[in-house]
Amino acid sequence: MALTGDPANIRVTNGRIAEILPSPFDTGPGQYNLDLDGAMVFPGLINSHDHLDFNLFPALGDKIYKSYTEWGRYIHQNYKEDINKILRIPLALREQWGVYKNLLNGVTTVVSHGKKIKRSTWPITVYENCQSIHSVRFEKKWWLALNNPLKKNAPVAIHIGEGTDIPANQEIDTLLKGNLLKRPLIGIHGVAMNIEQAKAFKALVWCPESNHFLLNYTAPVNCLKKHVSILFGTDSTLTGSWNLWEHIRRARETHYMSDEELLNTLTTNAAKTWGLGCGEIAPYKFADLVVAKNNVAGPGAFFSLNPEDILMVLHKGKITLFDEELHKQLKNIDLDMYSKIYIKGRCKYAAGDLSLLMQKIKRYYPEADFPVI
Repeated sequence: MALTGDPANIRVTNGRIAEILPSPFDTGPGQYNLDLDGAMVFPGLINSHDHLDFNLFPALGDKIYKSYTEWGRYIHQNYKEDINKILRIPLALREQWGVYKNLLNGVTTVVSHGKKIKRSTWPITVYENCQSIHSVRFEKKWWLALNNPLKKNAPVAIHIGEGTDIPANQEIDTLLKGNLLKRPLIGIHGVAMNIEQAKAFKALVWCPESNHFLLNYTAPVNCLKKHVSILFGTDSTLTGSWNLWEHIRRARETHYMSDEELLNTLTTNAAKTWGLGCGEIAPYKFADLVVAKNNVAGPGAFFSLNPEDILMVLHKGKITLFDEELHKQLKNIDLDMYSKIYIKGRCKYAAGDLSLLMQKIKRYYPEADFPVI
């Protein structure tokens, strides 16, 4: 298993992990018994912050900004044409690509920040059981949304403290003072957050790649982690790479967390905060699992991964992505339910018609540069 290197034989039944045994077990008719010797397995990753409809954008910005408000004004003044090209693509197509971006990275649950999505048959879980408020400074009626008595028990996900200037810190206090119903707050970014402010939040979503792109600075989670649960988020390709693993390596390079703590931001911490039945390799948990190549020795193997190294993704026990090298072991799998794609020369099969999706997007945006073919 990732980080520990312990061998594991995992039985999956009815979408859940049934048992973990020290030795291989027999399977019944219609079941797979996969030999994945030499690979690593870890819980399906939980991306706690993404704007699914913004993942066809290139990274926009060419300098360091003091805050998200400065950056937002700047890109709308200087990248109007680039933005309008992407927005011509129908929203549903942009959202679908955002889902696949996460799947290809080994994410089995993504928390979508924004308006509710009108679709339920995704190859991963799109979590929307929270109230999304953009921010104190960009959402005019944030106070009314926050203090809606009909939603008082639902957690609130909100961009907060995304900046290095004084107003970025002050808006956190404004939010806390305005939270009259004392609703559970999940802050996003929190670059300007201090320890006392952190204590008032249920969790903080750390997006180091996005923060460094905008601000050349990130949240001091090394200090905050003792006072608030830290989750991990990528944000969209507006402010970072499509490759989640580059975000993870950026986080590791800060030395703000141990390897185990960092993995927990993507698994157990997130599962507990959002109330998910996954995030662990343990009996009765949902079988959200990722199998990947073991490229290097030791605990660094997990942090060396890239999308092309993923061999298989299970979402609630269903295979939603697999590498061609496993095809021989998946003799009865219906390939008509998958798209054949290539990531840096590695052949993968992704659930659904990803190839058709990319064709549809290119009708509206011929310049679309996908990381898969």
